[in-house]
Amino acid sequence: MKKAIILLSGGVDSTTTLAIAKNQGFACYALSFDYGQRHKIELEFAREIAVEFDVVEHKIAKIDLRIFGGSALTAEIEVPKNAPQSEEIPITYVPARNTIFLSYALAYGEVVGAFDIFIGANAVDYSNYPDCRENFLQAYEKMANLATAASQNERASFKIRAPLLKMSKAEIIKTGIALGIDYSKTHSCYDPIIITDGKIIACGKCDSCQFRLKGFREAGL
Repeated sequence: MKKAIILLSGGVDSTTTLAIAKNQGFACYALSFDYGQRHKIELEFAREIAVEFDVVEHKIAKIDLRIFGGSALTAEIEVPKNAPQSEEIPITYVPARNTIFLSYALAYGEVVGAFDIFIGANAVDYSNYPDCRENFLQAYEKMANLATAASQNERASFKIRAPLLKMSKAEIIKTGIALGIDYSKTHSCYDPIIITDGKIIACGKCDSCQFRLKGFREAGL
């Protein structure tokens, strides 16, 4: 069975990506990140999703992107609420995040012999993050095959797979439902409210919440 590394945040897109990889017959190795994000609660969801999908292994890499800041997710900057959609890159963009995450996935893949790396990047219903674009992923894949010993020695090449790239959020959700995902077990909110009894309330107003709500609405669910 071919092995794959799946970047798993615990949200709609990464969970759907994991379900797709599993459905395609890959032995899945999940990789999540504790990077100083304000919505660290997403990791609890990622842990449960990894168990539910019976991944071979689930690693959580601890890195500190707060030492740089520059984002509402890693610095004391207010998360925008009900912001109109624009062509501008929003303050929720975390500098170089997908480049960093993919580099960890690449190292993990070299060690376990997984040449397929799945990422839930989407370039349709998204916040104009530059590291979610197809040309970025293509460039990263080319770099990966120049940078790694495994791609030289084993006559295999790394493939960056982004199965959701050109899907709307509604299409993503419909795909996930067909694969049996219970989306109530996923988390999307950038600025959740956590009540003392552990209950989590999504703000419903940040970009991530808005795209999630739009997706379910357009999917008729």
